[in-house]
Amino acid sequence: MLFFNSRRYAEETEKKRSKNQDPQEHSLPFMTFLGILATFPPLRVFLKLCKRRVVDQAAVEPAPAGQEQVPIIYIHGFRGGDYTTRVMVKEAGKSKGDPRFLKVEADLTGHIKLTGTYTGDSQPIIQLALKDRIAGYQAINYYLSFLLPFLSQKYGFTRYSAVAHSLGSPCVVATEMRYAKKKKFPHLVKCALIAGPFNGVMYLGDIPNLNHLTRSGRPSLMTPHYSYMLRHRGDFNPAIQVLNIYGNVLDTTNSDRFISVISAKSIRYVLAPHARFYQEVEVRGENAEHSQMHDEPFVINILDHFLELKKQKEGKL
Repeated sequence: MLFFNSRRYAEETEKKRSKNQDPQEHSLPFMTFLGILATFPPLRVFLKLCKRRVVDQAAVEPAPAGQEQVPIIYIHGFRGGDYTTRVMVKEAGKSKGDPRFLKVEADLTGHIKLTGTYTGDSQPIIQLALKDRIAGYQAINYYLSFLLPFLSQKYGFTRYSAVAHSLGSPCVVATEMRYAKKKKFPHLVKCALIAGPFNGVMYLGDIPNLNHLTRSGRPSLMTPHYSYMLRHRGDFNPAIQVLNIYGNVLDTTNSDRFISVISAKSIRYVLAPHARFYQEVEVRGENAEHSQMHDEPFVINILDHFLELKKQKEGKL
């Protein structure tokens, strides 16, 4: 069963990726090797020995004097890419009345490419595309550890909103906790979490219908990553607004076919008791499949409302 689900997830992601493949991307074995280096902190020294290379082909639009910019950063998960968040980014541009956005492509050796436009409005859109996509929880955390401060310093923002899909979701939460006391690290204002595996992936730390939530919402079984977030929940600023969207295809697994409802809902016990705003939305039926939710109009409409993008468009009229 483990092999079947892993293969199916790979097939779903590769089907979309094949239309957008970058001929210059690292080979699969090399991606895997870099992912291993990024996963274990003692080995990251080898990645840090690589000289950072930045190719800046992006335009920067001046912001009005005195206006704080709080960009919206879109983050994909394991085996994802720019195609994962493409529809969400496009629809966000329509909602705010400006299709331009900044695209940030990066690999684990420190190569960063910037294209598109960092707009001068209050919520510029940034799309992250992690080139070494065979990256697990710790490797995506490593990506965020150098990309977020780089972007913050380059574009002058101190706060941001995040829209994260799949494994990107727990990484956004854990990164905020890990750097909560770092003043030079940008911090969350809002985070929209879509199909997040907060307490395991099906057959990888989570068996369908085995785990359950107590009356208080505490999961009876916890993965090490979930335990970390639970221990550090005091480091997550209660002023951060959280939207958690998860799927249930209504089959016998009570999941989106890859992430169980219990795993996705487990983050509520960590964040909701102290959050200024916490809301959950369950998507049901065939449209709730893990690799489909990020393109669903229903989900995108909820996201854009949460991010108040249409209010920004109205303010321009």
